[in-house]
Amino acid sequence: QIQAKTRRDQIALFRYLSLSALFSHRSPLSSGSALEGFVAQQNTENTVEHHLFKALTKTKLVESRDTSNYHRCGRTDKGVSAFGQVISLDVRCNATSGLGVFSSDNYSGNERDSSEKEELNYCKMLNRVLPPEIRCYAWSPVSNDFSARFNCKMRTYKYFFPLGNLNVEKMRIAAQFFVGEHDFRNFCKMDVDNGVTNYTRKIFSMDICDVSAQDDAYSVYVLTIKGQAFLWHQVRCMVAILFLVGEGQEEPDIVTRLLDVNNCPNKPQYCMAADFPLILFDCHYNEEDVHWIYDEETLSEVVKHLQALWVTEALKAATIKSMANALEKKFENVKITSQTDSLTIGVKRKKYVPLMKRPVCESLEDKLSKLEEKKRKKLKFNEEIEIS
Repeated sequence: QIQAKTRRDQIALFRYLSLSALFSHRSPLSSGSALEGFVAQQNTENTVEHHLFKALTKTKLVESRDTSNYHRCGRTDKGVSAFGQVISLDVRCNATSGLGVFSSDNYSGNERDSSEKEELNYCKMLNRVLPPEIRCYAWSPVSNDFSARFNCKMRTYKYFFPLGNLNVEKMRIAAQFFVGEHDFRNFCKMDVDNGVTNYTRKIFSMDICDVSAQDDAYSVYVLTIKGQAFLWHQVRCMVAILFLVGEGQEEPDIVTRLLDVNNCPNKPQYCMAADFPLILFDCHYNEEDVHWIYDEETLSEVVKHLQALWVTEALKAATIKSMANALEKKFENVKITSQTDSLTIGVKRKKYVPLMKRPVCESLEDKLSKLEEKKRKKLKFNEEIEIS
């Protein structure tokens, strides 16, 4: 009996490549609901991955995710945006030779060929069918052993915030204590159920810069964090502690005290910083691994798209600020600087409780012990079922 050929079998040539994409957790140009994060989920189709593969299959660049040799650099949660997210996968191609090009039978090699046919305009094809929250702006041919995740050498995150009543100089001092290799179990949501037992990560640099021309409480600053890899909610936890330092509630050395897991094995209970000002800004690779290809027409369209988003949000911000300024002028000697209050999740107590005097979460050791006990009970239960 002859098996029916799949579309993948009928396509002669494929190319293994990486795509660089940006996405906003919610676009003011979209009538749809906010994206539910990057990674595909069973309970919703409104994720970046779902929309990407919907576009990839609609343009017939891939047959399915399962057959695409797909890798992603990082995963961002609901509410978090990205500018330099990178994925790698096999796609249909026009080129007959070159880096990453292979047939459905055997791989053709990794050598570049200047005489190859003009390649498909991948970003233009995808942007035509992607929702306004998501745009692709560059692609690169890569070798068949490349992984968007495992070949990444460094990731850059940015967190934007208003000055408000924050002491930025103290925040800068505290931020430098994060730099280096540390155990960040007190600055993340521990994920032992999914096998994460090592919480040591390396931060290369942390900088705080003013990115606005203003010189008042409405000035916008950005915290730029460069690291090898990050834990679940790590950046938002670090920002939350920096906010406490900036507000004068904690001293900068609170960072070193929380990083000392021998003397502080249990994470004090505190709320994370809000998600929407956080953006995965870049994923860095060795130059020999990735050679980004930009198309001027595609870049122009993406820039116009971003400018349209900016106009909508900037004018909204200007309108709201003008109303706040008008009311602030009614006060003679009172200055209200609560711009950062909404970036701290949870209800603020009237009397501040220092971090080191708060109730604590379970230690990593306790979580691992409970997980092992849970596994033992499950194993015993399964054995009893087999016997019965």
